[in-house]
Amino acid sequence: MATERLRTTPVARVLQVCLHLLVAGLLALAVARALAGRDGDPAAVTAAATAMAAVYTAGPLVGAVRRSRRASALWLALLGVTWVGVLVATQDGVWLAFPLYFLELHLLGRRGGLVAVALTAAAAITAWSWHQHAFSLAAAIGPALGAAVATATVLGYQALYRESEERRRLIDELTAARADAAAAHHAAGVLAERERLAREIHDTLAQSLSSIQLLLRAAQRALPERTEAAADYVEQARQAAQDNLAEARRFVRALAPADLEGSSLPVALERLCATTTAHSGLPVRLHVSGDRVQLPVPQEVALLRIAQSALGNAVRHAEASHAEVTLSYMEGEVALDVFDDGTGFDPAAVAAGAGGAGGDGGFGLPSMRARARALGGTFTVESAPGEGTALAVLLPVPAAAHEDPA
Repeated sequence: MATERLRTTPVARVLQVCLHLLVAGLLALAVARALAGRDGDPAAVTAAATAMAAVYTAGPLVGAVRRSRRASALWLALLGVTWVGVLVATQDGVWLAFPLYFLELHLLGRRGGLVAVALTAAAAITAWSWHQHAFSLAAAIGPALGAAVATATVLGYQALYRESEERRRLIDELTAARADAAAAHHAAGVLAERERLAREIHDTLAQSLSSIQLLLRAAQRALPERTEAAADYVEQARQAAQDNLAEARRFVRALAPADLEGSSLPVALERLCATTTAHSGLPVRLHVSGDRVQLPVPQEVALLRIAQSALGNAVRHAEASHAEVTLSYMEGEVALDVFDDGTGFDPAAVAAGAGGAGGDGGFGLPSMRARARALGGTFTVESAPGEGTALAVLLPVPAAAHEDPA
């Protein structure tokens, strides 16, 4: 027998079966020896063995014995009484003390089990000495040694079981922690992808749609007197929409901007300045200083997108008369500055969500700042109402970057 918890393991079930077989075998051996006339009265031994077998068999069938330590103690007491009857009938009953040790240690706990084992060993030694009509050291060694072996075996198994349970608990906790980490990583990835798409939409689609809106308004004002000018504005709007569609498909696939394919960042910025001037009428000039180096794609994409967003804000909100874009290659760093002489705004009010610089709820500045910080750079903005706006981005240049042959 074992506690309910231990019986649920395969090893405990095997030990339980072996214990049942051991008790049955020892009882059968005692009866067989008595019937053979070797020890004890056959009738008395058979009756005592039958009573003990009946009580032992009832134990596993009674649910209370498996659930309650008090019921287990009562069952063990009845089993002990029948065992004493076997001890009185035959000295072969001494060998049944060994399986009783295991039962007592399992069912009564450590303290109660050790007391019961000591009493059982004492009863076995006394019965053996009574049958031999004399006490000897050999009579005490057998039951005592059996008690010691049973105690070491049971306590060792229980220690291993507790260690196994602790290891199982730790594995369960580790599995749960890994699941939580995977879920958090997935959520972080989803959030990062949403932020990326939001930045791309703001810096490309929103800016281009604003340009298309300006072109269509210009075409509307030109009609009906200047149909050729209106047609030119409509064509520019159509071309911007076509470019915008291609750009949307590219950033959905997480590809580099089309302006950077086959060209360098200065060329892409020069094209951006020219396109902005053509579509909005805002004069934009590009200045490049320092020894040009070929930047990694993430740095080039970030600088181009920041320039697009900054110029888009200047066109839509600043009412500027001109803008300047400066790209500076320095030792280990690259800087991008965008200046316009427009109406300016209060950066603190935009950071607090009060609007100001954009009709996008102030998303442009956080988006630009996030792009810079994601690459280990810095982003600063200086502006005040009526004093224009200056944006500055500083990104580190990896040591692997090499000079741009262009």
